[in-house]
Amino acid sequence: MRSSNPVFSRRGFSRDNGYAGFNTAAQAGYAQGNPYAQNPYAQNPYAQNPYAQQGVQHGAPPQAPATTDRMTMDDVVTRSALTLGTVAVGAVLAWTLLPVSGTSYALAFGAAIVAMVLALVQSFKRTPSPALILGYAAFEGVFLGVISEMFNTRWSGAPFQAVLGTLAVSGATLLVYKAGWIRVTARYARIGMAIAMAFILVMAVNLLLVAFGVAADGGLRSFGPLGAIVGIIAILLGAFFLTLDFKQIEDGIAYGAPRNESWLAAFGLTMTLVWIYVEMLRLVAIFSSND
Repeated sequence: MRSSNPVFSRRGFSRDNGYAGFNTAAQAGYAQGNPYAQNPYAQNPYAQNPYAQQGVQHGAPPQAPATTDRMTMDDVVTRSALTLGTVAVGAVLAWTLLPVSGTSYALAFGAAIVAMVLALVQSFKRTPSPALILGYAAFEGVFLGVISEMFNTRWSGAPFQAVLGTLAVSGATLLVYKAGWIRVTARYARIGMAIAMAFILVMAVNLLLVAFGVAADGGLRSFGPLGAIVGIIAILLGAFFLTLDFKQIEDGIAYGAPRNESWLAAFGLTMTLVWIYVEMLRLVAIFSSND
């Protein structure tokens, strides 16, 4: 299982082996492959698990004994709560201690850069680093705290509405995923990632055009109807990333991912939820401006 990242390429999709199936009849509709094919547990997710050797030797499918070295849902929930809690603490402290000013904006920009660097480093590491992940969460929280206070100063209540919107999108996505209305296949992942990369490229070009004065009022990211449409597309992409996160967690637990992989699950979920929250914050501001 690899971490989710709505901005950078997901290692789990390298060589088109994204969310491929496990070559069993129960996984019909999925592509051939093994989501752990690129990690030390390659070919057999239980290959390094001494508790699984007996089942493998007799040709039986790998069992799932209750051991302390395998990822569980409790692990994912605990580490996700810790990571998101770090984001929340950083945001509250930044909101409380940093008044809206040019200095706080500069600090927020610096925190965002540090968070991005830490996220990049973790994304290219073969193993999860709790220090990097929590460090990312802390600096991301500072950034979110400052921009949330800024939005709240101009559009009172916008951060609270954005939090509610993020919870609504996340809950609805989870409901749809668990109901089986969305099947995360390799084809689904490839198409979604292609759209996401195209979106990010267009936003990067738009940022350059705005920076050099070619596009006025934020270009595609303006606070008008066009900006609202772009924001809705971004939120839908966030929901898409959530389905990939849910599939990663589900497969990691089912097929015996190492316990420390739960940190990558927490990392991916946090990045996706931050993505949705920021876009939701902008969308709330756009609709408030048009009232």
